Amino acid sequence: METLQSLQNHFLIAMPSMDDPYFARTVTYICEHNAEGAMGLIINQPVELSVEDLLEKLEIVIPEHGQRLDGPVFSGGPLARDRGFVLHSAEQSWRSSVKLSDDVVITTSKDILEAMGKGIMPSDYLLTLGYAGWDAGQLERELAENSWLTIPADKDILFHTPSKERWQKAVKKLGIQTWQLGPDVGHA
Repeated sequence: METLQSLQNHFLIAMPSMDDPYFARTVTYICEHNAEGAMGLIINQPVELSVEDLLEKLEIVIPEHGQRLDGPVFSGGPLARDRGFVLHSAEQSWRSSVKLSDDVVITTSKDILEAMGKGIMPSDYLLTLGYAGWDAGQLERELAENSWLTIPADKDILFHTPSKERWQKAVKKLGIQTWQLGPDVGHA
């Protein structure tokens, strides 16, 4: 029996040939990957909503003297788009925090949003609505079909690279340029 190589704390980089419009030119951070399937968050599709707008919609009071929360909220994937996920640096944790690596934690509880409204927040964070999910064996099939490239997650790309540059920067970490990714890469 072949052992599953977990892709947790890796990026999935959509190949240019990806024909699903939801995933075209995306970078997805894989939060969980095991024999039952995989779950990840797309990190380069901002929506027309700032973190501050989202907190206001959730009726979280932001003090007048609080810091600006004008960073974007991202579309994390097509599933549960009304559910929030916060990927953040590991110096703090909240009620529903799960450590994904030495550097990255995911939190799904509202207490992190309430803390952010008060100006208490991780040094690095990315907030998404929704997630991407794969059933058992589905991601492995998509990888075998050359739909995705994978690299270990990079904290700089995740938290410090402008979202419109994340796909290109992730591809470049592979040691190739985006123009080198033709539609038939990997097919003999």
